[in-house]
Amino acid sequence: MSRLLLPTPDKATLPVLVLPGVLTLPGLMAPLLIEQPLQLAAVERAASEHGPLALFWGRQGTDLDHLPSIGVSARIVRLIRLPAGPIQLIVQGIARVRFISVVSRDPVPTLLIQTLEPPNADLSANPLREAVLNSMRVVAALSPTIPEEMVIVAANATDAGELADIVGASIELKPQERQQVLDEIDPLKRLELALQFCEEKRTYLEVSRKIQEEVSGRAGKTQREYLLREQLRAIQRELGELEPQEAEVNELRRQAEARHLPAEVKDEADRELARLAQINPASPEHAVIRTRLDWILSLPWEDPPPSTIDLDRARAVLDADHYGLDKVKERIIEFLAITRLRSGPHGPILCFVGPPGVGKTSLGQSIARALGRPFVRASLGGMRDEAEIRGHRRTYVGAMPGRIVEGMRKAGQRNPVFMLDEVDKLAVGFQGDPAAALLEVLDPAQNHAFTDHYLDLPYDLSLVFFICTANVLDPVPPALRDRMEVIELPGYMEQEKLQIARRHLLPRQMAEHALPDGSVVFTNQILVALVRGWTVEAGVRQLERALASCCRKVATRRARGDQQMVTIVEPQLTEWLGPPIEGTVLEEAESVGAATGLAWTVAGGEILTIEASLVPGSGQLTLTGHMGEVMQESARAAITYARSRAAELGLPADLFKSSDVHVHVPAGAVPKDGPSAGIALATALVSAATRRPVNRRWAMTGEVTLRGHVLPVGGIKEKVLAAHRVGVEGVILPRRNARDLVDIPAEIRQAIRFELVDDMDQVLAIALKRVTTPTPAPAVAAEPEPVAARSVQTVAR
Repeated sequence: MSRLLLPTPDKATLPVLVLPGVLTLPGLMAPLLIEQPLQLAAVERAASEHGPLALFWGRQGTDLDHLPSIGVSARIVRLIRLPAGPIQLIVQGIARVRFISVVSRDPVPTLLIQTLEPPNADLSANPLREAVLNSMRVVAALSPTIPEEMVIVAANATDAGELADIVGASIELKPQERQQVLDEIDPLKRLELALQFCEEKRTYLEVSRKIQEEVSGRAGKTQREYLLREQLRAIQRELGELEPQEAEVNELRRQAEARHLPAEVKDEADRELARLAQINPASPEHAVIRTRLDWILSLPWEDPPPSTIDLDRARAVLDADHYGLDKVKERIIEFLAITRLRSGPHGPILCFVGPPGVGKTSLGQSIARALGRPFVRASLGGMRDEAEIRGHRRTYVGAMPGRIVEGMRKAGQRNPVFMLDEVDKLAVGFQGDPAAALLEVLDPAQNHAFTDHYLDLPYDLSLVFFICTANVLDPVPPALRDRMEVIELPGYMEQEKLQIARRHLLPRQMAEHALPDGSVVFTNQILVALVRGWTVEAGVRQLERALASCCRKVATRRARGDQQMVTIVEPQLTEWLGPPIEGTVLEEAESVGAATGLAWTVAGGEILTIEASLVPGSGQLTLTGHMGEVMQESARAAITYARSRAAELGLPADLFKSSDVHVHVPAGAVPKDGPSAGIALATALVSAATRRPVNRRWAMTGEVTLRGHVLPVGGIKEKVLAAHRVGVEGVILPRRNARDLVDIPAEIRQAIRFELVDDMDQVLAIALKRVTTPTPAPAVAAEPEPVAARSVQTVAR
């Protein structure tokens, strides 16, 4: 802080008092109690000499080595010796003094000081004076420690330094802040500093007053509410009425008595009701207890009314809601028959596995309708927290029961048809494994006492008809899969899609779009064209969207006043739905180094083109087309088989050592994996090596061993449907897959030739064209022509 060095009178030696705070400022008086021996000696010296004292701020009363440079000289106005020895003083500040050196420490602490004489600063025309006075008036009004007389004294001050000292001594300041006022020699700067401290004090006092008023207001309001509430209770007692909390508890107790709860649940409900009656409604615990009681009382605890499963009605409902799926319906009827004989679903849990849109969820709804039970569905896709199944513990904020208890409350009965959708899409997170939590739900040996963490009470799930759905069975954990009876739903054939569209999809879309019967006509030819050109799927979901799009166009016409019947023609499909989808097609009848494979995908069967080429090199193998590990192993096994059969195939012994082999599956951005493409890979490789063209009109599926044996694969029906869709002549299958041909519709078995094989020699005899003289592989193999491939995520089986 800047200081003005002014001419001063001669130096003086004064006894010193080191005080724990700045006691006074020049021109002001303050009381003082002296008890320490050295301080008593200093006071006695000043009193005997009728001289002043030097007052300095110090943290210890005997420490003369760490004093501030500026202190105050003060004269003794009154001195009173108390009986016990202390001295009570009233001192008045005289002037600021500068500390020069220590003269004596004992018996009387004495300092050499220099008196400072600051210049005068007149305030008659200075606006700073009014600002300081206004601020001090507010502080005096808010503070109980500042007497009104100090405001009058400050108003009578004409010098800036004098006014600053009055303000600095009057308001409550920390010792460091008051020392800053003392250190400032310049009167105007000192006054500005005093104004700053005064404004800070004013802000502090105003905020404190506001907080005090708010607290007092709330306390007063609480007291008034308490008195009014007591009066209300007295009035209600006189009228024979109950207070709201007591009435609420009595109503909950009446509901608990009417529900016929199990003994353990009844005891817990009574205990919670007793706690609820004692807790203040404003307490957070009150809401937790009340919410738990609501869940307990809203769950179905009573045994359901006895019912008999009518198998004929169940089959009639399934036939009315779904076309085809005869084996699936038969398996469901068998399951219901066993349930009827055992008086409850104590066997395995049904699990419908199939591509999207084949009717898994609607089958569950039909079963519920056939049994006369409520239907509840819970989607498990993406779930990674086991609390979603078992519920959250009540210690967490926002805790709620799990999906199982929530579904049971929604059902309102203990025996609903409960569908757990997408069990193959469960995930494992740091919150636990939901699949492990489902084991307790689906295990008949455990679910009679399922315990949700939120309710913390056993709940009987043994009467629930659980049905699970999945697109693919592989991601389902083995322990969970072991508790389920898997029923596979294959994709629909073209004729089945036609009938489903005619019987179910089109009537539903016409009703949803407010189209009366006969307002729009879809011929069978148009429906077939719609299936072939605008839908590529195993189910019928995309087909229903296409029908909905057509119905919207017709509805728009009718809304504009055109009430004529509309007969859909193919040009309208192109106009409304865009160009037809170009599916996988065979653009060539035969080619060298390219074979037609069959694959299974989550959307049904798919044609898979496999290309192989030999180029001069050092025997390296290149695999492209985003092939998975299983498919890469099949490619290596096919090369080993071709090398082992080089002599029989008429190939040079060192062909594969002097040539690089490149195997490619088009649509490289689409992942492909599985054991279905082994014989197709081997056929493409042998064709590229021998230059014998492959008959592309023959599709094939199967795995190959190093010795050339053909092993069976899965998904035969979906693969054959895909082959029929693109117009192949025949399909080569492993002989051990002959039993799967029973599932192929008769019309497709008549349209396609099937060849059952045991080894690769039989495959090559069927798929490769015969040539009179084997042609060795050229130096650089020609690249096969590109084959159109639809972008479908292929997971070959």
